[in-house]
Amino acid sequence: MNWMPKRPLAPVQQALAAIVFTAHGLAGAQPAVSLAPVATGLAHPWAVAFLPGGQFLVTERPGRLRVVGAEGQVGPAVTGVPAVAAGGQGGLLDVVTDADFARNRRIFLCYSEPGPGGNSTALARATLSADARSLRDVKVLFSQRPKVESNLHFGCRIVQAADGNLFLTLGERYHRKDDAQKLDNHLGKIVRVTPDGAAPPDNPFVKTPGALPEIWTYGHRNPQGATLAPDGRLWMHEHGPQGGDEINLPRPGRNYGWPVITYGENYGGGKMGEGTAKAGMEQPLHYWVPSIAPSGMAFLTGTRYGEAWKGNLFVGSLKFGTLHRLEIGQDGKLRREDKLLQGNGERIRDVRQGPDGLLYLLTDSPQGRLLRLQPGR
Repeated sequence: MNWMPKRPLAPVQQALAAIVFTAHGLAGAQPAVSLAPVATGLAHPWAVAFLPGGQFLVTERPGRLRVVGAEGQVGPAVTGVPAVAAGGQGGLLDVVTDADFARNRRIFLCYSEPGPGGNSTALARATLSADARSLRDVKVLFSQRPKVESNLHFGCRIVQAADGNLFLTLGERYHRKDDAQKLDNHLGKIVRVTPDGAAPPDNPFVKTPGALPEIWTYGHRNPQGATLAPDGRLWMHEHGPQGGDEINLPRPGRNYGWPVITYGENYGGGKMGEGTAKAGMEQPLHYWVPSIAPSGMAFLTGTRYGEAWKGNLFVGSLKFGTLHRLEIGQDGKLRREDKLLQGNGERIRDVRQGPDGLLYLLTDSPQGRLLRLQPGR
């Protein structure tokens, strides 16, 4: 594992360590930003969370959880992580710290869980030891039903709401896309559970015969981004097929259409579903054609990059290695989209705002990196 020291770098090293980009969007040039490596040598990192004292928690898809020091030193694998079904898109995926982490040192993990019938997305709770070397009191809070033989479309983003309840995005496992329209399974859904794993009594389908009580919304494909807006509302995005990646504002009980409606098409071409709209199915706030393969998303709540970016939504692209800045109006409608980091050449897997008000990114590769987006120079 490699790490970036705090001491000043030589001029040539500085040139290699910080790559400066200018964003170009619908309305012209934006101020330059730079990418500063925080840590390197991570094996397909998937998610980053923030610990006190400037440390980071990073998941590696093969099944490892690591602590990265404030100076970038990558620590040994944390022990006690649940067994994962690593392969394809599966493995150890999301991690978030509890809102009361300073007191309870609790974290939540999302991963592909092996079991009878194949595997499925699961959510677990654990306590990080005081020395940050191990997990204890690991409890599986939720397991997607049914388990299937697939290494695709796990979803797996966790968001904790202000009331402490947890949203979890769930993919439809690719081969089971039609199940996204059925309420007797968890495929292609967003679920909402308590910190103990129960279905809250105000979930929309608690009293619906034959429906699973954890379901919050349905009709999703493969959601790999979710976050809370500054006003506390849940936002998410999901991969389309060939085209048709979507940003949605999931409302309880609503149907988001997959695979009946989509702005994408079959792989190799050809119409999919019944078109782009149907009564009783929600329209996306925004969609991309062609696909950008979105992963990770965060609202910027501070002014470290200037007032103009405050309140903007940032989405990573696996396909193009770009960071998309979305300016949202007071009416909740998209007003502008800019593409940052063009020419970066690295798949962006996660996007988070740190306690310092800056954006942090993870790149998905066998030698993945944790990067900080520096304000323009």
